[in-house]
Amino acid sequence: MTTTERIWMTRQAHQQLQDELAELRSHRGVEVPDDLADDGDRAARYAARQARIREIQDLLSNAVVDEDPPDDGIAEPGMVLTVRFDDTGETETFLLGVRGAEEADIDVYSVQSPLGRALLGARPGEQRTYEVPSGAEVRVTLLEAVPYAATRC
Repeated sequence: MTTTERIWMTRQAHQQLQDELAELRSHRGVEVPDDLADDGDRAARYAARQARIREIQDLLSNAVVDEDPPDDGIAEPGMVLTVRFDDTGETETFLLGVRGAEEADIDVYSVQSPLGRALLGARPGEQRTYEVPSGAEVRVTLLEAVPYAATRC
């Protein structure tokens, strides 16, 4: 996954990743958690463990921790977005951050997700389209984007 892109995350997510990395490094053998490998093959488990270590190191080395983006209404990492799915009229609010690392009390979507990619850089009122795994296109409108910290008050 090696990237030079800055990755926004909460302090809790940063600590969780540091803890996971320490745990993975503490196992000197080839054993890794079962959910990181599909079979019991020791070589495959070792490779999965090493890949996860590299992924976490990459995330941590590019982390921007608890630095809120400007409150300018633009969709970017660290912002809580409220969107309307135009075909259904349903709304959803979520944090644009590091999925799987955040311990947020709201859903988290990564910038690499189809919805996150589509919304990146959007301003309130802008409509964007993204493709779901079935191949269908979904239209979504950004209603609001506020810094994560502003929603914690």
